[in-house]
Amino acid sequence: MIVAGGKGIRMGNAVPKQYLTLAGKPVLYYAIHAFLTAYDDIGIILVHGTGDVPRVRRVVASFPEARITLLEGGENRFHSVRNGLAMIKEPAVVFVHDGVRPLVSQALIHACYRQALEKGSAIPALPLKDSIRRVVDGKNFSADRSAFRNIQTPQTFLSEVLLPAFKLPFENVFTDEASVVERSGVPVHLIDGEPENIKITTPEDLWLAEQWLHSLDND
Repeated sequence: MIVAGGKGIRMGNAVPKQYLTLAGKPVLYYAIHAFLTAYDDIGIILVHGTGDVPRVRRVVASFPEARITLLEGGENRFHSVRNGLAMIKEPAVVFVHDGVRPLVSQALIHACYRQALEKGSAIPALPLKDSIRRVVDGKNFSADRSAFRNIQTPQTFLSEVLLPAFKLPFENVFTDEASVVERSGVPVHLIDGEPENIKITTPEDLWLAEQWLHSLDND
């Protein structure tokens, strides 16, 4: 499942960031391409925003139509993912990926798949590089950054783990799929993420992603 319903307010652009141009193609194109080429039998549920049908159809026009199902999202990420999960009718390994992470590699997709089969889940994560401080009631305190991780996607689960978790009522702490599964009482398992698997949030991110793409082309 590729979740692409965001409005991209922080990007400061009238066009949602998943449809902005990155090295000649929409940002969303790269995420779709990565998954469709990772496995010959993979199917994609592409969850898009209200009113985005014309844009999303232009993006998917160059891909095999039978392998992509378009679906309108909900009021937030939790409800969008739950809408998508309702379409899964048989046991599967389910990837949930941000449509604005265009540089996900096939190596990471394959690694997540293998660990999900073994442990039930695979959540890509990276160690923090910067010092961090915890803020409580207007006061701040140093914190051990080694105890924290930056979380990426594709968050990957066996369907028998993910689908029951999303029957829970929504809570504000549900910022990703791992938080929902954890609340359901099932532990989640991390896997090494990739530095280049960035989320496009600001114009600087778009520039950085383009530099990564150029470096890959020159390898």
